[in-house]
Amino acid sequence: MAAPVYSASTDKGFGSSGGQPTYWLTRFMILRLLGVVYAVAFLVAVNQIIPLIGADGLLPAGTYLQQVNEALGSAGAGFMRLPSVFWFWHSDAALLTVSWIGLLLALVMIAGYANAPMIALIWFLYMSIVHVGQEWYSYGWEIQLSETGFLAIFLCPLWDMRPFPRRPPPFVIIVLFRWLICRIMLGSGLIKYRGDVAWRNGTALYNYFETQPIPGPLTRWFHFLPHGALKAGVWFNWLAELMAPWFSFGPRLARHIAGVVMVLLQLAIIMSGNLSFLNWLTIVPALACFDDGFWAKILPGKLVRAAATAAEQAEESKGMVATAWVVTALVGLLSVQPALNLLSSDQVMNNSYDPFDLVNTYGAFGSVGSERLNVVFEGTMDPRPDSTAYWKPYLYKGLPVLPDRMPPQIAPYQLHLDWQMWFAAMSPADQYPWTYFLVWKLLYHNAHALSLFAADPFNGKSPRYIRAVLYQYSFAKAGNAQGVYWTRKRLGEWIPALAADDPALIAFLKSRGWIK
Repeated sequence: MAAPVYSASTDKGFGSSGGQPTYWLTRFMILRLLGVVYAVAFLVAVNQIIPLIGADGLLPAGTYLQQVNEALGSAGAGFMRLPSVFWFWHSDAALLTVSWIGLLLALVMIAGYANAPMIALIWFLYMSIVHVGQEWYSYGWEIQLSETGFLAIFLCPLWDMRPFPRRPPPFVIIVLFRWLICRIMLGSGLIKYRGDVAWRNGTALYNYFETQPIPGPLTRWFHFLPHGALKAGVWFNWLAELMAPWFSFGPRLARHIAGVVMVLLQLAIIMSGNLSFLNWLTIVPALACFDDGFWAKILPGKLVRAAATAAEQAEESKGMVATAWVVTALVGLLSVQPALNLLSSDQVMNNSYDPFDLVNTYGAFGSVGSERLNVVFEGTMDPRPDSTAYWKPYLYKGLPVLPDRMPPQIAPYQLHLDWQMWFAAMSPADQYPWTYFLVWKLLYHNAHALSLFAADPFNGKSPRYIRAVLYQYSFAKAGNAQGVYWTRKRLGEWIPALAADDPALIAFLKSRGWIK
């Protein structure tokens, strides 16, 4: 097939060949934003993977891999079920090495250089972390990153790493990205519609902003918007999640409008809270709705001319095209169960059907809570752990603790402990047994455990007792006389006061294999 001819001296008309859209700039934008998401994800691992799943972590990866080995009968069977490089080497050095290599490669990707082997390596390294990450890596965006990263491999040539290589992006891979954003959005919309009457009657945002996992600096402003505006937000959500996805495959103008609507929803969510890198990642496949004609109107002329020059010199690779069709057939086969799940009245969200997380189901906030519950860990040096003791709180990095503190901007960075404690607050502590191990570590002033909090309230000393208290938090209106950001009400102890020599605590931790 002859390559399309463009004039590099002008941007006019760039973006189509014989009336058919082209996707040189689309590929460029997808890979750069995906590189940003990967960089953030690996940076999180560099900073948190040791206290979370290291040998001295809250849920050690080595212990987990041994349990999987015993349950499945062999390490080989474990690898086939949970593919990960850590089956071969899972020391703290291994965890950090993988995290650092992934971060450095992601930075190269951001700089504009990528090919299929490099992205495949990034994809496998991050999947390796997810598959041993246990509760800390159990979120939908982790498998979503795996699926997105897998598709990105086949956008690139085998060896050429330039931002605009000679090989054009295979159109069928662009279509697979559209299929991905379609499933993401429909999954989120349908789970909301089926899951909570508050979404159906337009009142979900009355409580959503206050009760979301980790609020941000603007969250309170969104919470106190007029109810009419909040209802309009729900209707826009329906437009973006239930209507726009269908036009991902539509005529050019409809496809562009659908892409803009879906991206605008993600940007609004980014502004209103701290949902890790979920929304940044969701924008990546939405970019496939746009072709070079769209990008040529908004990107710098230098970039557009570089893409046009590459298009002039393009040479289609038969091997690259053939591989893209094989991947399309594989994705089509693996899409059967996720598609059936979308149609099911028993729809589940954020579920994978294959060991490599290649085609998954997605969804978010199928129901909205009516109150915000927070667990706060507190310690004391006093001899008696009663109401007369002076208790100091352990401040989270993201979750609210002190009523006068405005929530910080965290996303796209993720705070794994904060996220898990948001979930944990809605259940008894016994459903999150690692929280007792966290108490134990705080009692011994464990440096790794303390690194997950904003500060050490005891300045290097070990407290005599640690407890966890359940509070209900609500936004205080701006400009209140007390000058607080939150009001809170104590609901009771979530974990009673415990000392390091507590026999019941020691027995429990030994039964879990966490101490000897």
